Amino acid sequence: MSTETHRFTWEGIEIELTYEPEAYGGAIAHLEVRTIDPERAPLPIAETGYKSHYHPVGTVEENEGTLVEQVTAWLDEEANSKAWKKYVEDSRQYSLF
Repeated sequence: MSTETHRFTWEGIEIELTYEPEAYGGAIAHLEVRTIDPERAPLPIAETGYKSHYHPVGTVEENEGTLVEQVTAWLDEEANSKAWKKYVEDSRQYSLF
């Protein structure tokens, strides 16, 4: 299987996914999540805007939905965390310090 690349927008942030279903000779699957615009924008799954995620081969394919739908659901779920909600609230406020 070859590497897949997908782009989509989540909450106004353009994200690029790079997915290798059988990385390292088929030993493991690898997903990279990277914010493109704004570059390095924090995400609820990655403070730096970049996430490298290894998982067993077939995990994505066994779950429902496309890769973009699965990553969107992951982002939506993590966006419910207290830390992310605080980040969003703080980013809306102007800070003098």
